[in-house]
Amino acid sequence: MKLIGLTGGIGMGKSTSADLLSRRGIPVVDTDVLAREMVEPGQPALADVVAAFGNEVLAGDGTLQRGVLARKVFSNETLRKQLEGILHPRIRERWRSQVERWKEEGRRGGVVVIPLLFETGAESLFEAVVCTACSPSSQRERLLKRGWSEQESERRKQAQWPVEKKMSHSRFVVWTEGSLEVHAAQWQRILTFLDLP
Repeated sequence: MKLIGLTGGIGMGKSTSADLLSRRGIPVVDTDVLAREMVEPGQPALADVVAAFGNEVLAGDGTLQRGVLARKVFSNETLRKQLEGILHPRIRERWRSQVERWKEEGRRGGVVVIPLLFETGAESLFEAVVCTACSPSSQRERLLKRGWSEQESERRKQAQWPVEKKMSHSRFVVWTEGSLEVHAAQWQRILTFLDLP
């Protein structure tokens, strides 16, 4: 089975790529989705997060206040590393279990979306790593649409490798400035090269 790792900067097209691939019938697992599931009420990881960061990260209904937690961890590297220590091993275990299921199903290929793929040393687990990228101005515009301030966006970007470094370490780069058709055509070339349907 050929496993592709998909990474890229914040707001640079990973989710769009994942959606395009899913619609082609290629199995995709997104570690951001796994991370959100992991901190739902009743999950052991949520209890560990609350123990580490205090009850103020919880809303009245027991759900995680992601914005409150983000403000804490993206302004303090020690706290961010602490959160990563709670979540990252669990996330890796979950996506690797999903990949095992794909293998059992006889899938020819699959994609794992990992924003911090290189930062967590996961590159050796993939046949190929693809990085999505766009210009800084497009990235800024996309992040503003999410409702993030310039300061918040900058703090989150600082928590990752620069996209230029991710691009240089990746086997393929998908440039996401153009239309959806252009985006899809780039993936078509990559999948053809990797001999995936």
